[in-house]
Amino acid sequence: MSLSRAVVVAAALLATGATAVAEDYWVYIGTYTSKDGSKGIYRSKLDATTGKLSEPEVAAEMESPSFLAVHPTKKVLYAVGEGGGKDGGPVVAFSLDPTTGGLTKQNELLSGGSGPCHVAVDKAGKYAVVANYGGGSCAAFSLKDDGSLNARTAFVQHKGSSADKSRQEAPHAHCGTFDATGKYALVVDLGLDQVLVYGLDGQTGTLHIAHAVKMPDGTGPRHIALNPSNDLAYVCGELNSTVNVVKLDLAKGTSEVIQSLSTLPHPVKGNSTAECILHPSGKFVYVSNRGHNSIAVFKVGADHKLTAAGHITGDIKIPRNFNVDPSGKWMLIASQDGDKVGVYEIDLSTGLAKETASSIKVSRPVCVKFVPISK
Repeated sequence: MSLSRAVVVAAALLATGATAVAEDYWVYIGTYTSKDGSKGIYRSKLDATTGKLSEPEVAAEMESPSFLAVHPTKKVLYAVGEGGGKDGGPVVAFSLDPTTGGLTKQNELLSGGSGPCHVAVDKAGKYAVVANYGGGSCAAFSLKDDGSLNARTAFVQHKGSSADKSRQEAPHAHCGTFDATGKYALVVDLGLDQVLVYGLDGQTGTLHIAHAVKMPDGTGPRHIALNPSNDLAYVCGELNSTVNVVKLDLAKGTSEVIQSLSTLPHPVKGNSTAECILHPSGKFVYVSNRGHNSIAVFKVGADHKLTAAGHITGDIKIPRNFNVDPSGKWMLIASQDGDKVGVYEIDLSTGLAKETASSIKVSRPVCVKFVPISK
């Protein structure tokens, strides 16, 4: 970026309240693969000044890399491949060249349970946690200095069920994340209506249950986002179309749900939520609706509770994962059934966003991640 362009961009962002100076990004897209469709992980360039995406290209061939995670160095990308038998599906590490965007496979290990659907990395880049939906379990992995997978250090089989016997007949771990300190791994289990809080041993990588956050019966919690202060979490309910605010006290083990709101403007038969993220500014929470085909927008109040602010709509068909670039200006929405990733421009005063003319065709996209492009 030239000096003059940088000055103009910085001034514009300060005027609009954006959270970071705009820069260009590699966009990595996880997909569901098929014989005549997607081949694996795709890569595109996002111009963070204009919001334009370049034509996508295959970055790495892999069977159904449905969720991706990026190492804090931005030089390693991880993917889980849904499927697998009793020993699990693949968890794969790729070295990432931030200049060219190239991915090179480092190694892979098995997730320990069937249907791995989510992977996350701690802020120190020492451990990863994987959720196995089909197996109803979670696993921790230690990482080497180069970011490659070292060993599976923990495996926990969840047990139990909940109210909806058609979907909650057994445990179904759906995602995991680490708190800001790296001392805890939080695993969301749709089948149990719980967020399980595990203590992570930083030396051995083992997990021990610290406490569980009970969600309202029939919620079917799916994805979770933690605030930077490490005292609040936002959890979307897949089965009852809700966003839930959880007040966290990880050390005392007294975390609890303090608010639940609908993600819909009116009842929509068959709707389910998929992703829940916090805007980089911390001012807005977003949840995707599959059925209503929208992104629900919530404002974060001074008391940290949420207020419904409206919905982002457009050419969206079954929005799975979506993401906001680090500048806070652009939202990229993966339409699984629309075979596209669309770019939306966020109004930083309201949190709402309007559809732009920029979009790319990708077969069955389900995950979007950003990595700054090195010049």
